[in-house]
Amino acid sequence: MAAVWQQVLAVDARYNAYRTPTFPQFRTQYIRRRSQLLRENAKCGFEPGLRSQLLALRYGPLSEQSSFRASSVRSSRTTLDRMEDFEEDPRAQGARGHRRSVSRGSYQLQAQMNRAGPPGSLVPTSVAEASRAMAGDTTLSENYAFAGMHHIFDQHVDSAVPRLQFANDDKHLLACCSLDGSLSIMTLSPSPPSVKVTLKGHGGPVTDFAWSLSNDIIVSTSLDGTLRIWNTGDGRCIREVRDPESSELLCCTFQPMNNNLTVVGNSKHHLQVVNISTGKKVKGGSSKLTGRVLSLSFDAPGRILWAGDDRGSVFSFLFDMATGKLTKAKRLVVSEGSSICSISARSWISREARDPSLLINACVNKLLLYRVVDNDGTLQLKRSFPIKQGSQHVHSIFCPLMSFRQGACVVTGSEDACVYFFDVERNTKAIVNKLQGHGGPVLDVSFNCDESLLASADSTGMVIIWRREQK
Repeated sequence: MAAVWQQVLAVDARYNAYRTPTFPQFRTQYIRRRSQLLRENAKCGFEPGLRSQLLALRYGPLSEQSSFRASSVRSSRTTLDRMEDFEEDPRAQGARGHRRSVSRGSYQLQAQMNRAGPPGSLVPTSVAEASRAMAGDTTLSENYAFAGMHHIFDQHVDSAVPRLQFANDDKHLLACCSLDGSLSIMTLSPSPPSVKVTLKGHGGPVTDFAWSLSNDIIVSTSLDGTLRIWNTGDGRCIREVRDPESSELLCCTFQPMNNNLTVVGNSKHHLQVVNISTGKKVKGGSSKLTGRVLSLSFDAPGRILWAGDDRGSVFSFLFDMATGKLTKAKRLVVSEGSSICSISARSWISREARDPSLLINACVNKLLLYRVVDNDGTLQLKRSFPIKQGSQHVHSIFCPLMSFRQGACVVTGSEDACVYFFDVERNTKAIVNKLQGHGGPVLDVSFNCDESLLASADSTGMVIIWRREQK
């Protein structure tokens, strides 16, 4: 309960920091998130009606039922790292009445707003000290100090686990895929942690997967040339979509604002948008890269898609929300001939690092942080961090709740069997923490929604759950 209220206060501070006539979009996001947190707290035995009335008196009538999507496409954009420059607008209704979020500003404007404030300030308002207090007034090293291994899963032993991911806005539900051709959904609560269900059906190694926003569906890609859609409750394969070119499928991601659409990358250099309800390719939703498509990432509103290939290039595509059409915008050669195996996008990193950013692993023994400089997804290198990565497909992530902590942190696997935490604003000695315990290259890492747990997977099939030390 205390953790929930801490998040409620953090959201309050975030809203107060930006509650001005020029940023009306934060009101919509704020009310959604705070109402969700209050409903979670209601599970502890408190009467939600009074809180809802008080919230309505202070901030106006709530509109949760009308503003949220149906439960099948429930938005996960409620964590503190996803408060975007968006609001609902009646003019954004499509011909059939479907709601679309509409950007209210450019990336340049977003970056300018993010950086607004007196030089050297932590938060551009008078609530900076309150924000610091909500973070526990602790250092970045203390925030990312882990007490040790919470649990170890080895159901995929001797077969690499290339990807793993906690479910959206969930503390205890985790999934991973394996080169043994299966996926596992694991639950960490109640104790002891266990494998909830195993997804079997692919005829080859599973290369990637993605949770739907409502966590009821997982899509996965495999070297067998199929995209499979799974029911996460009972492990059933709902649909199998074969690649028309019979090529190996290497990566996939959901369109964040419309989970009926999934983008898939294959070994014949092609990107394709697939309608998972029909299993058919979307007209105009295809493009070709210079190499095998290894990594995909949307920006939070789903307007820009970045794709990386095995020849060292990152392409940006403009995504048409109404039709699913992809339009190639920019190309950046990160390192000629090096595989771009991981891309993560973030609209802002922390109160000190406020630029829209992209985090890239490129098999050049460096983790690369780029600034997004315009609406076409153009990238500008901000800095790099040394890691061991020359051939393995190592992945990295932004930390989900670091916005209220001093400093900004990213986490990555490494071929030296370690997990590294880097402070993106520290010029020297950027390593904040280093976790050791894996027996092979660490291929992927994932935080749960409140950063209390970190999962990491390696090339030997081991998944380790690390627990953050509680102060």
